[in-house]
Amino acid sequence: MSEQKIKQDAIYIGRNIKNIRKAKNIKQIDVVRKMQLMGVDITRESFVKIERGIQHIYATQLKAIKEILDTSYDELLK
Repeated sequence: MSEQKIKQDAIYIGRNIKNIRKAKNIKQIDVVRKMQLMGVDITRESFVKIERGIQHIYATQLKAIKEILDTSYDELLK
């Protein structure tokens, strides 16, 4: 079974991730490292593309980002 991609409003999701991350003063590389420690396969380049809205995000990635940024799905998806 393949992993679920979240395709709707990728630009807005990425922008929300970036805004929340910056507001909490967390570097991209720190998010990526924590995601990798959680077993989520991602590179910094992929994370940059997600934040720019040019790469769709997987459900497991979104869940990890939500936990790392200590935020809600509502805030990420609004």
